Amino acid sequence: MIPRLFFAHLPTPIEEMPHLSAELKGPELFIKRDDQTGLAFGGNKTRKLEFLLAEAQAQGAETLISAGAIQSNHCRQVAAAAARFGLNCVLVLFGQAPKVAEGNYLLDQLFGAEIVSTTREQRDTKLQSVFEEAQAAGRQPYLIPYGGSNATGALAYAFAFDEMLSQDLSPDWVIFASSSGGTQAGMVLGAKRIYFKGKILGISVDRPAEQLKSLVAQLAEETSIRLGDKISFSSADILVNSDYTGAGYGIMDSPEKEAIRLFARREGLLLDPVYTGRAAAGLIVLIHKGFFKPEEKVLFWHTGGTPALFTKQYSQFLAN
Repeated sequence: MIPRLFFAHLPTPIEEMPHLSAELKGPELFIKRDDQTGLAFGGNKTRKLEFLLAEAQAQGAETLISAGAIQSNHCRQVAAAAARFGLNCVLVLFGQAPKVAEGNYLLDQLFGAEIVSTTREQRDTKLQSVFEEAQAAGRQPYLIPYGGSNATGALAYAFAFDEMLSQDLSPDWVIFASSSGGTQAGMVLGAKRIYFKGKILGISVDRPAEQLKSLVAQLAEETSIRLGDKISFSSADILVNSDYTGAGYGIMDSPEKEAIRLFARREGLLLDPVYTGRAAAGLIVLIHKGFFKPEEKVLFWHTGGTPALFTKQYSQFLAN
């Protein structure tokens, strides 16, 4: 039996988006609300942490260590999980810290996380050195990779895919933001296990398509072993669109801005500037291009990220 803690608010609801569908004159649109998983404003990483924290506990961990950007949704949820389960937390964050703590960066500190600054280029090297220092100091660390995207974390979305189908919706397309690969790897594995006939399309927020496909295929295969039977995947099995990465990771432009406003004003739904806003922007462009058939059902899987809306970096842009 795979170790798992149960603290996410599951199942997350699936809602129709009739006004957005009408506005875009496209397919029938639905949304899976993983922004409502419950832990510290929710998000997709909460599902992964149910498995990662169980593994950490089994190893006798006392300190969680992970990495991300200054406004990392993943790190915010790691810090909250550490606080909830009585663990210490060290976060290795890259990017320019705001002069006044805000958004996820504020929440990291509120949850009591120790913060170590680095650059994006040095992220992995610094993460490893921080982990080794914690080991040497006897802090019993458990290393959670960037995005929680390893075979343990990806298990969450194999099970999440089962959850979706139990909610009486079998969409033709599942669309979501993809970056570190764990969410998509879990989904494609879950879909393969139950012979899902629809298609799973990750909208890359930062990586080239071929790089992300290769990463997801490898991780999906590794995750399948955790479930008992190895299933082979190749890049050809993975659908990724990287046409909407824009000016780069975390840099919001007009497509993200308009997607965030459209979801808010037509459905009362909040997207984030880095992940779901970019994925929704891609979805909207694909609908305008006639990529989906009018009779198809398209599920947008909301992976969370709301606190990033409340930062000077993004709120000033959205207010214009």
